[in-house]
Amino acid sequence: MTVTSETEVETADAEADTADVEADTADAADASQTEAVEKPSVRRWPTLVRRGLLWALIVGLLGATGILGWQVLQERQIATASRDAQQAAVRYAQVLTSIDSNNVDQNFTDVLNGATGEFKDMYSQSSAQLRQLLVDNKATARGIVIDSAVKSATKNQVVVLMFVDQTVANSAAPDPRIDRSRVKMTMDKVDGVWRASKVELP
Repeated sequence: MTVTSETEVETADAEADTADVEADTADAADASQTEAVEKPSVRRWPTLVRRGLLWALIVGLLGATGILGWQVLQERQIATASRDAQQAAVRYAQVLTSIDSNNVDQNFTDVLNGATGEFKDMYSQSSAQLRQLLVDNKATARGIVIDSAVKSATKNQVVVLMFVDQTVANSAAPDPRIDRSRVKMTMDKVDGVWRASKVELP
């Protein structure tokens, strides 16, 4: 073998080695690029999961807050209804149990103005007979509520229990006497005004 042939062989081997190195480098570069592409995708999953959980938590909190707010509003409305209806019932019970035979027409008007529904119908039907009885006996009465409490309540209907002392006198018994009654009154909210729809003496 000549020197030229040996040189050519060595050159060919060097070129082959160089090609192998370049191929390895290219493969490494491709692998690095693949890893670079794959890594962000893998890393995104925990981020997406965290974001999903965060939004779920926010939505859950908003829902719970909304329900709690609605419940608080309902409780406040019922508390307000209870207070207002109880006050109206106490005033009306005193109107209902206070009668002056000299002013009976005004008494009846006041009673009917504070009534509604079943009680108003019943009182209207019996008012003529009751009026004559009061006038004939020269009856007078004055009622005072000594205690009251709410038995049940919604936004538009409240049941109130009361103890009423009624001082009564008439021509047959001119000396006043006190009658104590337990009154159960159902108050309905009609056109924004609390009125008695039912009156019972349990």
